[in-house]
Amino acid sequence: MINDQIIDQLGKELFNALQSRESVSPLSIRYPEMTIEQAYRISLRFLEFRRSVGQKVIGKKIGVTSKAVQDMLNVHQPDFGFLTDNMEVANGSDVSLETHKLVQPRAEGEIAFILGKDLKGPGVTAEDVLEATEYVMPCFEIVDSRIQDWKIAIQDTVADNASCGVFSLSSTHTDPRSLDLAAVELTMTKNGEPAGHGTGSAVQGHPCQAVAWLANTLGELGIPFRKGEVILSGALAPLVPVSAGDRIEMTITGLGSANLAFID
Repeated sequence: MINDQIIDQLGKELFNALQSRESVSPLSIRYPEMTIEQAYRISLRFLEFRRSVGQKVIGKKIGVTSKAVQDMLNVHQPDFGFLTDNMEVANGSDVSLETHKLVQPRAEGEIAFILGKDLKGPGVTAEDVLEATEYVMPCFEIVDSRIQDWKIAIQDTVADNASCGVFSLSSTHTDPRSLDLAAVELTMTKNGEPAGHGTGSAVQGHPCQAVAWLANTLGELGIPFRKGEVILSGALAPLVPVSAGDRIEMTITGLGSANLAFID
């Protein structure tokens, strides 16, 4: 039986795994009775431990939104996680795997929403998201799992902050009302070679729809979106494994480009 003590223990275990750059055996195998609600409670404890060392929440992310990513991870419903200030890295920078405590990173290209006003579900629509957004921009999310060998069920990735590692925002700001976000195209390269392609419609038909899902899901838990927060709307193409020595670049039509390099 999963009680409060076990939830606290697993949240601390994931926090320690992050701090030590180690991975843990799948929670879903050790606790097959774990529900998604319990996994989210573990995620919130994980977040509390990170806040206890000074990290500040600056946004939220939706994960596992596109069919390509769902098929790759064998996880077939979206989830969410929290972005903290120490998770952001500068566009064009060298990302140190050691400094940023990355163990088995994979890169994904997506659209980040920067909110111009608060937004709280339930009842949020895609149109509400569009109206509340100040601007959008290309974003690399470097996902990472504290679960050994990415052997995750939905409960594992939920508990593990939606498998989030670090993220990097482009320097370009675009009014989301100036183009059709469902039709934009992502092109990604790794070390100069093609590494991914997708469109905005890959995330629940439209990125605004994905963000609305997240707003409503968090709203049911009493958690609002805040003005100025960064909201990551989900990968437009399959995840790309990266390691020290790799360089990734992406362009999203109408939005701009971004790049990162990786070092030990």
